[in-house]
Amino acid sequence: QESNVRLRLTVVNTVGFGDQMNKQESYQPVVDYIDKQFESYLQEELKIKRSLHNYHDSRVHACLYFISPSGHSLKSLDLVTMKKLDSKVNIIPVIAKADTISKSELHKFKIKIMSELVSNGVQIYQFPLDDETVAKVNTTMNGHLPFAVVGSTEEVCVGNKMVKARQYPWGVVQVENEHHCDFVKLREMLICVNMEDLREQTHTRHYELYRRCKLEEMGFKDTDPECKPVSLQQTYEAKRQEFLAELQKREDEMRQIFVQRVKEKEAELKEAERELQGRFEQLKRVHAEQKSTLEDKKRLLDEDQSSFNKRRAAAQLLQAQSLTVNGGKKDKDRKNSGFM
Repeated sequence: QESNVRLRLTVVNTVGFGDQMNKQESYQPVVDYIDKQFESYLQEELKIKRSLHNYHDSRVHACLYFISPSGHSLKSLDLVTMKKLDSKVNIIPVIAKADTISKSELHKFKIKIMSELVSNGVQIYQFPLDDETVAKVNTTMNGHLPFAVVGSTEEVCVGNKMVKARQYPWGVVQVENEHHCDFVKLREMLICVNMEDLREQTHTRHYELYRRCKLEEMGFKDTDPECKPVSLQQTYEAKRQEFLAELQKREDEMRQIFVQRVKEKEAELKEAERELQGRFEQLKRVHAEQKSTLEDKKRLLDEDQSSFNKRRAAAQLLQAQSLTVNGGKKDKDRKNSGFM
């Protein structure tokens, strides 16, 4: 906090970068992290009720790319990684552990690094010159790129002051001494002079590129088929009409499919009805035949029973007549024997 201005600074350390045996895609986690922050901001922008003034902007506004002080040239990994990152973040190359090489070697190394970056098409962040108030200092600082820094967490007594420095047998290297390293220049350029430009470059250049690519993937473009510029509202309306037309087309297709399936189902039901009706008629015929057979058997049984009853009645009648005749004969015989 300075002059009632509160600065929230987030530092992301890429621990383990380049330590892999296969360094072919060592840059990918860094790229993914930057894209993830862009995506979070984009999703906030796409909300119906946006609250960007309260949103914690986690986008990466500057990438301090530390270069090993070999004194020879950039590593292939450094060139590949910076090439992958230059369209996503403001790259500021920094030579680490600058106290390990001499000033003459350091000067040559800086020239070599800038030459290799230019020849390989790597776009690093250049301090802006369009603002007259900072144009002079930024021109000077652009000439110092890449910055050579020294870091230390130890404090050493120099004169009557305790300063952060590295203690060597041959002397002391002070972190905040501009004659020893470029740490102060780097800090001033990042926080005091060009902080807002870094934020603006991130938003208008890097984030806008990511946003445009994402919107194009979603079907939104800022030009029409004739390459004429169109507003986002026009693009949205065109996309909306296209979506409604596609929705209507799918609705018609679904309706046709539904009607076709209803017809197929009706045909299946009618076929099943015909089969059931055929089975019913067959069972009805079988039932009628069985009923007719049973009626014939019942009729024959009734006839047999009637015939049997007639024969039994005739037999009973004959038996009764026979008993009557025999009884009369016996009575006559008894009368005749009485007369004798």
